[in-house]
Amino acid sequence: MLQIYKKANKCIISVDPDIIFEGYDFADHWIHMSNPTDKEIELISRATGVAEDMIKAALDEEERARVEKDDDTGAVLVVTDIPFTVEDENHYTYTTLPFGFISTSDAMITVCLEETSLIDDMLSARFVKDINLHKRIRFLIQLQYTISKKFLHYLKQIDRASQRVQNELEKSMKNAELIEMLDLEKSLVYISTSLRSNSVVLDRLPKSVKFFEEDLDLWEDVVIENKQAIEMSNIYRDILSGTMDAYASIISNNLNVVMKVLTSLTLLVAIPSMIGAFWGMNTGVPFEGETWGFWVVIGISVVVCLIAGIVLWKKRFLK
Repeated sequence: MLQIYKKANKCIISVDPDIIFEGYDFADHWIHMSNPTDKEIELISRATGVAEDMIKAALDEEERARVEKDDDTGAVLVVTDIPFTVEDENHYTYTTLPFGFISTSDAMITVCLEETSLIDDMLSARFVKDINLHKRIRFLIQLQYTISKKFLHYLKQIDRASQRVQNELEKSMKNAELIEMLDLEKSLVYISTSLRSNSVVLDRLPKSVKFFEEDLDLWEDVVIENKQAIEMSNIYRDILSGTMDAYASIISNNLNVVMKVLTSLTLLVAIPSMIGAFWGMNTGVPFEGETWGFWVVIGISVVVCLIAGIVLWKKRFLK
């Protein structure tokens, strides 16, 4: 999908992609490509002069975060990871995707493998006011600030989801809740890894592109927000990991208690069977031929069961 935006009357508006042709002036324009086709990549490459390989860099799910500069064309590629939600059967899981920003002297391009709400956040100025399209480096920093805020927003969602699952687990130990907690823990691993990679890119930005003095304050805010997200992800991951271990121990302990009770009940049930087997042998036994012998055997079974039950109760095998 190909989208083009430009700023008009202090608002960012969408532009018909049919305006793209070789030699068009893309100044103050923002080209965004989400899961583009080969034809769209070829069209943008021909119209802007950006190499196709640079555009395709962010379309690899395993692409690492980095800053790259083409000495021949002067194009700068900045790849960072962004948070992304995946809808499962009954809940959401969280992962990360590479997001590419390409800046040349004539154009500004962003590329992502999937459609993401990050673009809507930028257009609505949810986290950053006064989006600049005529200052590419300022736009890049504003984009990174929005990404950091998006990570923090998703981390809070993960924390709320983990609290909800814990409350459900306290009521009933089910595999579905445990699997959901495992998915949340896996999401935190992805997010924590991506945030550390983004931190490396943010540290390299001032050395790779020219910052203006008014950009430094915003860049420092981005670094602070990213560090805060790293700390939050580490804290949430440690808490979730500890919670998973605690519930695993609880479930194991509950299983041991159930097995202990079942074993004790099996022992109590076996006592009458054993006594009945003794009096059912084809040999002479006490009370044989007596009309009241049956009730004596039953009484012996009941007494022995009561004694065994009291012993097991005192030993806490039936609790």
